[in-house]
Amino acid sequence: MTTATWLDLPEDSLFGLANLPYGVFSRPGSADDRRRLGVRIGDQVLDLGAAARAAGAPSELLDAPSLLDSPSLNALLAAGRPAWTALRGTVTGWLTDPAHRAAVEPQLHPLTEVRLHLPFEPADYVDFYASEHHASNLGALFRPGTEPLTPNWKHLPIGYHGRAGSLVVSGTPVVRPSGQRKAPADPAPTFGPSLRLDIEAEVGFLVGAPSPLGEPVALGDFPEHVFGVCLVNDWSARDLQAWEYVPLGPFLGKSFATSVSPWIVPLDALREARTAPPARDVPLLPYLDDTGADAEPWGLDLTMEVSLNGHVLSRPPAGSLYWTGAQQLAHMTVNGAPLRTGDFFASGTVSGPEPDTRGSLIELAWNGEQPVKLPDGSTRSFLQDGDEVTITATAPAGDGGRIGFGEVTGRILPAVG
Repeated sequence: MTTATWLDLPEDSLFGLANLPYGVFSRPGSADDRRRLGVRIGDQVLDLGAAARAAGAPSELLDAPSLLDSPSLNALLAAGRPAWTALRGTVTGWLTDPAHRAAVEPQLHPLTEVRLHLPFEPADYVDFYASEHHASNLGALFRPGTEPLTPNWKHLPIGYHGRAGSLVVSGTPVVRPSGQRKAPADPAPTFGPSLRLDIEAEVGFLVGAPSPLGEPVALGDFPEHVFGVCLVNDWSARDLQAWEYVPLGPFLGKSFATSVSPWIVPLDALREARTAPPARDVPLLPYLDDTGADAEPWGLDLTMEVSLNGHVLSRPPAGSLYWTGAQQLAHMTVNGAPLRTGDFFASGTVSGPEPDTRGSLIELAWNGEQPVKLPDGSTRSFLQDGDEVTITATAPAGDGGRIGFGEVTGRILPAVG
């Protein structure tokens, strides 16, 4: 199949045929402003349902209208990998065969004229702690003079269940959370807005095909269940978290908002981004062991960029994550927990070995000891009201270029009350 498109795209476009990420959009002010499925190509979004009716599609797609004429990706997610593969091939055909141009071109809409929405209906949400550099940095900050990693860290992907209802699409304002907080020297906790509001640059994985209760998902079945990848900012109130997390872990310090980028990059677009994870120095139990000759590497070579008020703070490398998405999924289900369509899990903060590759402010400012300097002369240890954080990422593509993930952005609003 040709890789040339009849669209006028720049050669270095991050959203060319090698990408084709999925999202949900509406057209405010139009006669029909309902939410619909779309695929991004360049700086336009293709209305999938309208294109299928105009240009034709395989019977398994046309005979199930809810797959493409839906306000969320969930019906398509549930259809499984055969439908995902068929649709990607069909969309590529529409955009490469000039015979389809007359039918397809009217179904393209400029991104400047649409509103993007959370592309899926969340089921469960799990957040992991997969970066050794991040875990080691926090260990050094909070347990100085001791081993920075907890004894279990290199034996299993540590995670916690988040609040699926507070997943929000990029651009949604983030209200500063309030809660209990207690500094070490305080005699008792106080209540008020978080004073240590932070970011966490993460990689997210969207589950499509479900799995039955009682049946673990093996490492090799990762691509049969995971539809695609996106960007995440897991906002964190460090002072609320520090007081509440013993002994059961994160709760209100995390559950107020988690921002998700609007484009889901399918796994098929990430073939060239796959890479071996860092070498492991602790033997893995069989269900997590991806070191065998037949094992497929599921590390992802994403170059992320974190900006605060337009100023680049860091460039975390997702390829440095110790635990891959496949291992996270295998661990999440090894006890027989089922997968549901719309389940979402994230990597935890992505941090690299160098100071300018750290994915959170608590690391970048070293818990306030080394505040980050901004071009306007101000400094930050944690976020102030009005601050806007943007996370972007790119990955290698098969043609030697790169593909993009769009961005996940959020602006901090003052606490309520």
